[in-house]
Amino acid sequence: MCIRDRFEGLRLPAGLWRPDGLEFHGKLSFIKGGLVYSDWLTTVSPTYAEEICTPRFGCGLDDLLRQRRDRICGILNGANYEEWDPGNDPFIRRPYTAASIESKGENKRHLQESLGLEVDDGTPLIASVGRLVEQKGVDLMVDAVPDLMNRPVQLVFMGNGEQRFGGALQEAARKNPGRVAVHVGYTEELAHQMEAGADMFLMPSRFEPCGLTQLYSMRYGTIPIVTRTGGLADTVIDADATNVASGRANGFVFDEATQPKLLAAVDRAIGCFAGAPDTWKQIATTGMSQQYCWTRSAGRYRELYRGAVEQRGLPA
Repeated sequence: MCIRDRFEGLRLPAGLWRPDGLEFHGKLSFIKGGLVYSDWLTTVSPTYAEEICTPRFGCGLDDLLRQRRDRICGILNGANYEEWDPGNDPFIRRPYTAASIESKGENKRHLQESLGLEVDDGTPLIASVGRLVEQKGVDLMVDAVPDLMNRPVQLVFMGNGEQRFGGALQEAARKNPGRVAVHVGYTEELAHQMEAGADMFLMPSRFEPCGLTQLYSMRYGTIPIVTRTGGLADTVIDADATNVASGRANGFVFDEATQPKLLAAVDRAIGCFAGAPDTWKQIATTGMSQQYCWTRSAGRYRELYRGAVEQRGLPA
């Protein structure tokens, strides 16, 4: 049965089979139909709403998305702060708040002990939790491990995904005992302990519609190091001199998902951690004060829906 036969078998109006309808390069595309006929299109971050209108991120639908740009709205996802709250987290060794961020050190020592890392408050501990796929930049992290081992850092990875990445990370842990730890898989308890115990969170995504782990990290005073893309660009404010001086900085951002850019951002973070502890604390506590709750996101969706109802002339 050909694609056109399937379309006809659905008994849809024949007029929908056209380039500005459901037809897409001779095939039936329900995704395209949704983009064409929806009143509004939403993405889970404002920057990603712009990115999908480009050939790089539009997956062949960017021309259509550009035509509908005035009907695309980016609304950031929300974080569940009832589950991700360092002040009331049953999974971590020592609860803490921005006012008691010094207690984060006890969680770091516990994480180091439990994962077989050298217990050392002065060595920055970098964590990564996520799917082991190229989208998340895992290959960049794997390739960067030898260079990172020339720096005074410890690394902790956890995630599921492609076996080749899991195997490469496990090999890195075998080669660097006491400095690299890997858990292939996922446990909620360890995820919380990593957020509470790490100093930095590495997220070199090639694209990221929104991202949640950077929001969790900021809540836990674990400073994110991220690529400037999608929701990461919308939530993480780089710790350059201007943003630090204004009190807005909450992380370290690099512009391209490449190994040199990643290492440069890590070096900036290490330099701040080791050489400017007051600035480091300021960046961490600024992140802890961010409010990316679902209440705000839900309110934006409610406003958008009500606007669509009014535009249709329907009763509210």
